[in-house]
Amino acid sequence: MIRNIIFDWSGTLVDDLPAVWKATNFVLMKAERPELTLEQFRAEFCLPFTKFYDRHVPHITRPQLEVWFHSHFKEAQDSVVELPHAREFLQFCRQKGLRTFLLSTVHPDHFKVQAGITGFGEYLDRPYLGVVDKTAKIHSILEENQLQPEETLFIGDMQHDIETARHGGVHSCAVLTGYNSLNQLRASQPDLIVEHLGELRTRLETTQLEMKPPGDRPEQHAPVVTVGALIFNEAGEALMVRTHKWSNLWGIPGGKIKWGEPSVAALRREIKEETNLELTDIEFVLVQDCIHSSEFYRDAHFVLLNYAARCAGPPKVILNDEAREFAWVTVQAALAMPINQPTRVLLEAVNKHQPSSARLQKSPKIQAPGRGAE
Repeated sequence: MIRNIIFDWSGTLVDDLPAVWKATNFVLMKAERPELTLEQFRAEFCLPFTKFYDRHVPHITRPQLEVWFHSHFKEAQDSVVELPHAREFLQFCRQKGLRTFLLSTVHPDHFKVQAGITGFGEYLDRPYLGVVDKTAKIHSILEENQLQPEETLFIGDMQHDIETARHGGVHSCAVLTGYNSLNQLRASQPDLIVEHLGELRTRLETTQLEMKPPGDRPEQHAPVVTVGALIFNEAGEALMVRTHKWSNLWGIPGGKIKWGEPSVAALRREIKEETNLELTDIEFVLVQDCIHSSEFYRDAHFVLLNYAARCAGPPKVILNDEAREFAWVTVQAALAMPINQPTRVLLEAVNKHQPSSARLQKSPKIQAPGRGAE
């Protein structure tokens, strides 16, 4: 049974990725090195962070790097916010009487500001801050607090977190809300990968705080039926969304059908929840089996009911926390994007029935979650 939880901070409890990225690019600029796009940064950044800087700016001393980074991070950390489901998970830990610890590279000054804004400090029994190499610290944390490894779970968003858990002999859980991609986290072989802390909470409630192997999950014993739609605006462009759980590939919005819910009603509900769009002219296109897809973040068997539809009103998209970004593109342009396989099958089916004038390629108009676009 899990009695102790060790959290990472950045990418696990708070979203500081934009601020860290900007501060890192400031360091690169000061060092006269090319700046990185956000995707390049997520792909290349690693812990201990000294490895990252040794690779990119080996000629700059660590004290100078820290001066540059922390001075700019102070200006950018207003963008740091709590991650969805983090507060509820921390409250869940308190309700269950779990001991909670923090093991993070975050600077104590930055943690003080962010913990004050979020109020998360009160949920942590003991924070360990400014730790460059977590593997060198994990054993002393276990010893100082008399934590039994088999009763302890480390939750983080990076490969180094999983390596630290393995080094300490504790359970590991990777969340997809932070820095490393699904493929990177899979390579580290954590005990569990979850989309977010809300999913982990549900799992721990279901298993009564036991870390059971994935094969024991009840949902694996029956296929899950889902609905999704290729949504068009008045210009004939289709909506593509990108999510962590589909290996950062582009796809269509949708979700699971609830018990007793008609499929079209489920489609309208899911699209409203995920994009804030209302649908009209809904047409069924095809059904697909999606079994053991390596593109999805966990092993699953889906039956996918795929539809095509149009926006009822202005195509003003507001994403919830499930998607990272969206784009309105033609079907042909969507086929040229990195998309998941079920979406490719749907696009190709729809593309066969579109007039050639609607298949002209256009550049994606990408927006981040929570921001609207006309």
